Amino acid sequence: MWLLSVLFLPIVQGSSDLIAVSNAVSGPVRGSLTVQCRYGPGWETYSKWWCQGAEWKYCHILVQTDGSEQEVKGHHVSIRDNQKSRTFTVTMEELRWNNADTYWCGIERSGTDIGVKVKVTIDPVTVQCHYGPGWETHVKSWCPDADLNSCTILVQTTGSELKKNRLSINQKKHTFSMTIWGE
Repeated sequence: MWLLSVLFLPIVQGSSDLIAVSNAVSGPVRGSLTVQCRYGPGWETYSKWWCQGAEWKYCHILVQTDGSEQEVKGHHVSIRDNQKSRTFTVTMEELRWNNADTYWCGIERSGTDIGVKVKVTIDPVTVQCHYGPGWETHVKSWCPDADLNSCTILVQTTGSELKKNRLSINQKKHTFSMTIWGE
């Protein structure tokens, strides 16, 4: 029999003892991003954490320090505390579309933890295709397959721009760009 344990964190929001250097950060798909959280004097040896979830009381801790300056690594995420500068740094790597969410920097303490919200977004991806003179009136399309005979076209245009779901094509000056955002 499997036993599932879920940790719910009581958190004091908006404490001046903890601030995020930026409350909104973004990074590219397959890339990385860094979040820095600063804390006031007296919190140096406390455990710091990074959790994911829109509601702080239900957020899921992804990585947590043990109160030291040693880096702790999780699955595509790490945390390191610099106690001299009173800043802990979270790095998320190999970003995916589903990493876009609300996260929290936090400090574990007796009673109610303190935390600050950070919004993480994933940057859209744009691919440019160039074509020569005389192709302006031809249909431009994009499909995610190397075999054009079996490819499913996701978006195409006969005008200067078309948006469909989370894709768009824009045609200007012998170039068309395809942008994708989200999954």
